[in-house]
Amino acid sequence: MSLARLAQPGILEPVPPHARYLTCQLRVGLDPRPVLRRLASQADGRHAVVGLGASLVRELNAEIPGLRSFTGIEGARIKLPATPADLLIWLRGDDRGDLLIRSRHVEHLLAPAFDIHDITDAFTHDNGRDLTGYEDGTENPEGKKALAAALVPKKADAPAGSSFVAVQRWRHHMSRFEAMSREQQDHTIGRDRDSNEELDDAPESAHVKRTAQESFDPEAFVLRRSMPWAEGNEGGLVFTAFGHSFDAFEAQLRRMSGAEDGLTDALYSFTEPETGAYFWCPPVADGLIDLRAVGL
Repeated sequence: MSLARLAQPGILEPVPPHARYLTCQLRVGLDPRPVLRRLASQADGRHAVVGLGASLVRELNAEIPGLRSFTGIEGARIKLPATPADLLIWLRGDDRGDLLIRSRHVEHLLAPAFDIHDITDAFTHDNGRDLTGYEDGTENPEGKKALAAALVPKKADAPAGSSFVAVQRWRHHMSRFEAMSREQQDHTIGRDRDSNEELDDAPESAHVKRTAQESFDPEAFVLRRSMPWAEGNEGGLVFTAFGHSFDAFEAQLRRMSGAEDGLTDALYSFTEPETGAYFWCPPVADGLIDLRAVGL
């Protein structure tokens, strides 16, 4: 079976018009197995992408090689919050009302063992742009390169077709961004907002220059599936990066945060992460998520 057919389809498909990120915590002393079996009998990996945190896998007396908790980056010159969770459910769809109904169904399904700790509503904006107006995920790999970046290969230690995902919710301080001149905004990102072309004269702190995936050794490619979020007059980006390991994400974050060379990414002048967590997304079998690797 091809690697793509083993993966949760929602990982490889374009981001949907609307989504909900649910992060859940197992209540102390409760057995998660009955609830997870029920979840596995319903989650197809397309309309609901499921990820398990390291703490939940340990609770199941299982091990997924390469899975660990996010603890920040040693030597970072900016704050990188670590907010681990036991379970991630990324609900994907076309209608916000339908997502609310499905979210309540998930809450009821999980209720015997899990509490929903956080819900973030997300959406597609202006044909894939961030709330700042800049195109997001321009350098995303495609085709076979996307599969190689996002999915655990066959003959690896972790199950083939599974994926490791890093999720950070970034809060934009929009007033800071709006106070910048257009040239400052372009130089912060490293691209012209209208043409999306990289700027040769952008400073070394420009986001594009700090995160050029081919500039790392080894190259640090991830498959981004980020989406804007908004609540009231506040908003930002739910950064979502799938990889065959966490190594590429950590390499990028190490450079962005100044841990590599002391130079921090210009993004931090107007936005900052307020969450950070790692999850393992199991493969699928017969159209449903496959939890056999954790004993279910």
